[in-house]
Amino acid sequence: MTFKEKLEQNKPLIGTIQALPSPEITEILANTGLDWLWIDMEHSAIDVPTMQHMLMAAGGKCPCIVRPPSHEKGHIKKILDAGADGILIPLVNSPEKAKEMVNLCKYPPDGNRSIGIARAHGYGMRFQEYVETANENITVIIQVEHIEAVKNIDEIVKVPGLDAILIGPYDLSGSMGKTGKVNDPEVQKQIEIARKTAQNANLHVGIFTAGPGNVNGLVEKGFSFIAVGMDSMALGNAMKEIMEKSKN
Repeated sequence: MTFKEKLEQNKPLIGTIQALPSPEITEILANTGLDWLWIDMEHSAIDVPTMQHMLMAAGGKCPCIVRPPSHEKGHIKKILDAGADGILIPLVNSPEKAKEMVNLCKYPPDGNRSIGIARAHGYGMRFQEYVETANENITVIIQVEHIEAVKNIDEIVKVPGLDAILIGPYDLSGSMGKTGKVNDPEVQKQIEIARKTAQNANLHVGIFTAGPGNVNGLVEKGFSFIAVGMDSMALGNAMKEIMEKSKN
């Protein structure tokens, strides 16, 4: 089942971030029951070949959304050609930038995505099938993670072809001069403005949270997809707990 199909079931999807460049970790995570996996190329050492191997390691067991390191056309093209279920584009602060990013993700006539042959196309064996369905099947998500994006949210959510937004509370807090203070009332107010505006426009809304303690509250607010923690945090916390219990 694609990520978009899962979203359309209107059930909260729980996932996590993978930033460690390891297909083996992807394979492990895909077998844990995750609803989705966020592969992060923006804040990691993951390169294009490793990203593709990570998608292959997921083995269709868990839809993968990939965040590129920038808005550069080549990054977006290679992520989609590698077979990602969707793309999460960071730091989109205006409707003009949102439209530009959507166009890079859509084949003509809906956009200007370059047409080539790669893993997503079955290395050519499923070419026509893929190019005919990719515009519909791939989930296009932009990140609302700056106060300028919230100021422009009314127009951003109207961009055709946009499927969802994901709110980045930590960068948002930084853009407001409150770095890391994600529970600050003013930061929370801006998160709520973005959430409600997107939901009123019938867009799905996602968010990142550092741990599971906030998940129930986020589900109650109607967040469609939630990224809980990340691979390195999970590994470190699990090993720390093992060591503490072993020495007591």
